[in-house]
Amino acid sequence: MRIVAIDPAIRNTGFAVLDGDHKHAVALEYGTLSLKNGLPQSACLLAIHEKVCALIEQWQPDELAIEGIIFVQSHRTAIYMGSARAASVLAAARYGLRIMEYPPTCVKLATVGRGAAGKQQVAFMMRALLGLSETPAPDAADALAIGFTHLAASDPLKAHLFRERKYI
Repeated sequence: MRIVAIDPAIRNTGFAVLDGDHKHAVALEYGTLSLKNGLPQSACLLAIHEKVCALIEQWQPDELAIEGIIFVQSHRTAIYMGSARAASVLAAARYGLRIMEYPPTCVKLATVGRGAAGKQQVAFMMRALLGLSETPAPDAADALAIGFTHLAASDPLKAHLFRERKYI
């Protein structure tokens, strides 16, 4: 299975393309789409949408995995994060991809073994689990972790551990 995984944010969207299954996964591409602070929100959303479309066109994935909505104390931050998420979801829907979402605690549990793991722990584990030559930047590591979680959830023996995942 080939998937595109997205860690959405208005200024620093992490992305990853993984290939494999619950036994063996390979990172084909990963990184962070970083956008300048002075750029209007509408331009950021367009850039996110275009990046996800480009990844889909280049890698021809079967599905898209994305971080689920998280609780934030600022309504403004929640709206921006939701907008970035929507730009990615819309790109996947445009190409007819199945879209699965995973809450951050589920991703951390699947990759590190505890739901309250820090960003550095997630990045370290992605380097180890995927055999990367370098530790990925935090947003890219989160996208890799989301993709890894999606592949892990395809294991029929462990599917019950991922009750929080949703098809959107």
